[in-house]
Amino acid sequence: MRIVVTGSIAYDYLMSFPGKFTEHFLPEHMNRVSLSFLVDTMDKRRGGCAPNIAYTLALLGERPLLMATAGEDFGEYRQWLLAAGIDTSHVKQIDGKFCASFFCSTDEDNNQIASFYTGAMADAGQLSFRTVRNCGLAIIAPNDPGAMVQYAEECRTLGIRFIFDPGQQCARMSGDDLRQGVTGAAIVIVNDYELELLRQKTGLSEEDILTLAETLIVTTGERGSTVITRDGSVDVSAVAPHRIVDPTGVGDAFRGGLMKGIALGLPYDACAKIGSVAATYALEHLGGLSHSYTWHEFKQRYQEHFGFLTIPA
Repeated sequence: MRIVVTGSIAYDYLMSFPGKFTEHFLPEHMNRVSLSFLVDTMDKRRGGCAPNIAYTLALLGERPLLMATAGEDFGEYRQWLLAAGIDTSHVKQIDGKFCASFFCSTDEDNNQIASFYTGAMADAGQLSFRTVRNCGLAIIAPNDPGAMVQYAEECRTLGIRFIFDPGQQCARMSGDDLRQGVTGAAIVIVNDYELELLRQKTGLSEEDILTLAETLIVTTGERGSTVITRDGSVDVSAVAPHRIVDPTGVGDAFRGGLMKGIALGLPYDACAKIGSVAATYALEHLGGLSHSYTWHEFKQRYQEHFGFLTIPA
């Protein structure tokens, strides 16, 4: 199965705050917030939703096709992705722009405050699924909002099974845009906070979403995830990490694991279990691309938590 991953390509600037953000917000002054957090550390890492997802797929033995826009500073990053087993032939570098940039501070409770500079991501609408051959599965991850709507329409027209993953763009996209992204999706995946935004902006209940899409998957952090279909729901637990280092990219790793399960022909609850294991590996390292494992090591960890992984013949 040829898997296409769309979404942002970015550099992550990850900072650590030795306290709790919530202790510094004054409820009686929420109409006027002016805060500055002195951080202890900062690391610059390769990131972006699309490479994070694609990297997990590559670790799990797939060769995903990355379809995204990047800036003039992408050269070394491209070589790194190629070495990791990711096809970058559909990544377009935009003259005169830098890659998108993610500035994120994390406190001791793993709460995050972040800003995102779009950079070359704003040109993602220049790309099209019509240039991709034999796509068996695609994910529309957070990207330029207009491009996300365009990709969903193209996937519907071309008969491509797609996962709609609005992520942090739930805050930016209109209700109509979100509804168009949901329509015809094989899976809509959001975390519990994003689901509430999706509901408020579109007016859609979970039942309504499932009239437009086949499946809804809701991730809930350390509680795991829930796979919801028209026939019912299944809860999938998270995998306890050996240590907690950084939550950046954890959700993307989950999505990569989920897609690997789909490529293997597994039921969605088993796919979500693969996602849980992949997410934990990311949580144990700084940034979304710092971890590594073999397929054999991955299966062993899966079996420690969920039992034997049965792969269809």
